[in-house]
Amino acid sequence: MKKSTFLLIILSTGSLTGCGVVSKLSNVGDPPDMSQIQDPTLMNGYRPVTMPMPMAEPEQRNVNSLWQTGSRAFFKDQRANRVGDVITVMVKINDKAKIDSNNTYNRQANQSVGVPNLFGVESKFKTLLPKAANLTTLTNTNSTTNSVGKGSFDRKDNLDIKIGATIIQVLPNGNLVIQGRQEVLFETELRIIDVRGVIRREDIASDNTIPYSKIAEARIAYGGRGDITDVSSISWGQQAMNRIWPW
Repeated sequence: MKKSTFLLIILSTGSLTGCGVVSKLSNVGDPPDMSQIQDPTLMNGYRPVTMPMPMAEPEQRNVNSLWQTGSRAFFKDQRANRVGDVITVMVKINDKAKIDSNNTYNRQANQSVGVPNLFGVESKFKTLLPKAANLTTLTNTNSTTNSVGKGSFDRKDNLDIKIGATIIQVLPNGNLVIQGRQEVLFETELRIIDVRGVIRREDIASDNTIPYSKIAEARIAYGGRGDITDVSSISWGQQAMNRIWPW
């Protein structure tokens, strides 16, 4: 790779990440800024959820009855069920994974090619080949390949939190689309928790909570930004090199 081309790639990468660098430098000496509370449907990238729906069924009413269909309380169901209602999502993830792999690969190959007889025209080859050429052993190749690989993967994830989420959409079949975001600032480190997905009214407990295992199409993100994140993460320059360096 030419030096000019390499420098051009580095400069281009630097310009793409320049905004992030400027943002980090602007917070030197101060804790990260918390984002403003806003309508999730107005955020960039928001799209209404569409999923296969069953055929609509006629609503059943209990004439002269004080009992509300689907209620768990006699007078009123306190569970979230409308757009704007808040529900508590309980996230408890304890996941472990360990993989060890050892691979050994050996291969040897020998090939010899000759043309001692070819419809009587083999004698004409001598005029085209060097004098020392032997038609019975024109080519002879040897190859040996050895490969030894060893890999180890050990991961442990432990997350136990409760987060409030808001109903942002009611699907035609009655299922609820929820989204919740929580930001916690510890001195110079901002921790961000994001939960979203689709739930059923029937899965909401009487105390207006729901476990994450009952969320369909669940999207749970836990991360942050700040001094601790910057120190523990790979620098943006190294990340750029990892993505553009071909070897």
